[in-house]
Amino acid sequence: MDLTTRYLGLSLKSPLLAGASPVTGDVNNIRLLEDLGAGAVVLPSIFEEQIEHENRLIDGLTTTGIDSYSEALTYFPSPASYPTDPRRYLEMIHRAVEVVDIPIVASLNGITDHGWVNYAREIEQAGADALELNIYFIPAELDLPGCEVEHRYLAILKAVKQAVKIPVAIKLSPYFSAVGHMACQLVEAGADGLVLFNRFYQPDIDLTRLTLSPNLELSTAAEIRLPLLWVALLSGRVHASLAASTGVESADEVIKYLLAGADVVMTSSALLRHGAGHMKVLLDGLKGWLAARELETLDRLRGRLSQRNIADPTAFERANYIQVLQGYWAKPVGAS
Repeated sequence: MDLTTRYLGLSLKSPLLAGASPVTGDVNNIRLLEDLGAGAVVLPSIFEEQIEHENRLIDGLTTTGIDSYSEALTYFPSPASYPTDPRRYLEMIHRAVEVVDIPIVASLNGITDHGWVNYAREIEQAGADALELNIYFIPAELDLPGCEVEHRYLAILKAVKQAVKIPVAIKLSPYFSAVGHMACQLVEAGADGLVLFNRFYQPDIDLTRLTLSPNLELSTAAEIRLPLLWVALLSGRVHASLAASTGVESADEVIKYLLAGADVVMTSSALLRHGAGHMKVLLDGLKGWLAARELETLDRLRGRLSQRNIADPTAFERANYIQVLQGYWAKPVGAS
């Protein structure tokens, strides 16, 4: 059975990728993930704040006027609160590239292009095969128009693309007013791939302490539908690789994303929940499904249920919305 696929112009042995998470921050795990069938690994993100910290930008802020406002020091994170040192991150890339044959994708997380460009070059020099830009930006300013938010994404992408030669994917949010148009703009600006989607980690409220609780909720299979929709809508209509990310708990989600048209499928939460060994569970499930249908290559599967390939393309649009509601209302009260 041939599971080889292309992503960002790279040849992969399978469409399954280990997404950015603490699991991929250990070289031994990366080696294990390769053995278990991962086509590539996305390293944990290095954050803009960490790069700025190394460049002493935060130190400059915290030492300005401390004689008068010493309490202001508590507003800034201590060096120990940064889990990944930028130098060590580059060393991790170098070690990972040395010990495995699958592509290593580095990840940059931030909201501006400050400090990213030079570090992107260093990531490339360390041996990364590709770079994923994770622009984690919540436009909380009420006077910030949507066009400026879009411009920020495009400016960061263009700056990084000018700095490196390796492929660049961008992990975007589903909250743009016109996701499809934004996807096209990113591709025109040079994105080699789109990762759908970035999950924003909204805070909860602790009712006992009356404080915000920034706890991490791992994704579940129930969250697959929004990225599934947009993968299906964009498949074959943008000239860039499509990576599906969110809710990949079992082989079922992998298969659904491939049917919708994803080139690759990323999983992070399932690996955090079950360990790196879960990669084999996903791969075996995919192989079993293909074998049962006598499908020898992914070409027979990928995109069969994308919008451009199904008999009724409106099933992804308003007509489907109406049918779903009518089908629900048609059920007798109390029926399961």
